[in-house]
Amino acid sequence: MKAAVIVFPGSNCDRDVQVALHQSMGSAPLMVWHGDTELPAVDLIVIPGGFSYGDYLRCGAMAAHSPIMTDVKARAQAGVPVLGICNGFQVLTETGLLPGMLMRNAGLNFVCRDVYLRVEVTDTVFTRPYRKGQVIRLPVAHGDGNYFADAETLKRLEDEDRVAFHYCEADGAVTAAANPNGSLANIAGIVNERRTVLGLMPHPERLSDALLGGTDGRPMFEGLVEALAA
Repeated sequence: MKAAVIVFPGSNCDRDVQVALHQSMGSAPLMVWHGDTELPAVDLIVIPGGFSYGDYLRCGAMAAHSPIMTDVKARAQAGVPVLGICNGFQVLTETGLLPGMLMRNAGLNFVCRDVYLRVEVTDTVFTRPYRKGQVIRLPVAHGDGNYFADAETLKRLEDEDRVAFHYCEADGAVTAAANPNGSLANIAGIVNERRTVLGLMPHPERLSDALLGGTDGRPMFEGLVEALAA
């Protein structure tokens, strides 16, 4: 399996994803600079968290127009799996690879803490190691994680079972109190129609080793290797 991590000026979780992927793959992923125009042949593309271009204009807006993103979009449209984490999720919505947008947190504060997520979708290469309804713990660290989409888009996401994760309580209850950012319908992550692109605000790479305080994120990377190395 070959993977690529896209690096923008302001990325700060690219190395975290590199370590998590290396741990599961047994080899290091390629680190691809945003200014490149073409990706090598890869089985997975990851757009990491951080503050690409300093979050100027709007989170992910400038990164979405980086030279490499033309090829990322083409690969995604050809079916190559793409994982966008935090700022990566924002970039994916800005490119149109995922619907909706990420706005300022409802409390207008940067939120950095662990949250609980309820797994809603397991028929993707990203989520198949988890059980539907399983509650996992992952950290969030963002100021613009408030997911919004119009009513028609939200209905389509729900009807097509494309909400991958909901923010929830430890017992799995989806409540307003469990929502760290005001995200519409407690949405923490969504997939595209083909279920080959996943965007989520929480960071699986930050809880992928017991030394980091937990391993709830590790199945995502191990599942990707199992699915894509075949």
